[in-house]
Amino acid sequence: MTAIAVTIAGSDSGGGAGIQADLKTFSANGVYGASILTALTAQNTLGVSAIHDVPPDFVRAQMDAVYSDLKVNATKIGMLSRVDVIEAVAEGLAVHDTGPVVLDPVMVAASGDPLLAESAVDSLMSLLVPRADVITPNLHEAARMLEGEVADSEAAMRAQAEQLLERGARSVLLKGGHGTSDESADLFIDRSGTELWLRQDRIATNNTHGTGCTLSSAIAAGLAAGKDLETALRHAKTYIQSAIAAADRLDIGAGHGPVHHFHEFWRK
Repeated sequence: MTAIAVTIAGSDSGGGAGIQADLKTFSANGVYGASILTALTAQNTLGVSAIHDVPPDFVRAQMDAVYSDLKVNATKIGMLSRVDVIEAVAEGLAVHDTGPVVLDPVMVAASGDPLLAESAVDSLMSLLVPRADVITPNLHEAARMLEGEVADSEAAMRAQAEQLLERGARSVLLKGGHGTSDESADLFIDRSGTELWLRQDRIATNNTHGTGCTLSSAIAAGLAAGKDLETALRHAKTYIQSAIAAADRLDIGAGHGPVHHFHEFWRK
């Protein structure tokens, strides 16, 4: 049977993040991808110039159409933007068989442009975080979710990940890619006491647009393909590392270019 993953997220007109990155990642990892649009962004490698939110009733209509027909094996959630969209997605998750859910709490674009309304953070925490099998915040997103400071050490990362469990998360992958050390270290913990550090050497490149979307989508692709969560996490970390390492083979835009989703398939 064909493995199917669904992404519920915003569109990046520049193609490097959001729905576009998610579908590329699913495809590169051998999984069929379907999509539910929550927002349209006018975006390129230099930044986000406009956002057009999809009405919540149409978000829900897309969910009903996809999940009523496709046998979905995993779901990734990304940019949601507003409270009413979060509510619509939560309602849809409650009535459909979505498979394991990976929630990437997208709040700010790589360019620094905000992608989640301040008023929506509480709704994200109360309505979606407890429903997700794993959440994948970066250091800045975790700090915003907890109304605290950005973690600046592995001990601080562990403390914030534990706080997110206390706030309702089932498991947390706290991404350390925005740290300042020579390593990109991500921390996974869950309620059973599992602690797993995923470490890779930091790669010197400006082309990192879409890294968060790509990592969470790679996790969802692994789960859709039948991998257990730890295996899916390890595979996703290796995949994003390779996609970043190959990013400079692309020549896309004048700003922060995308990672190379199809690094294993394209030739120079």
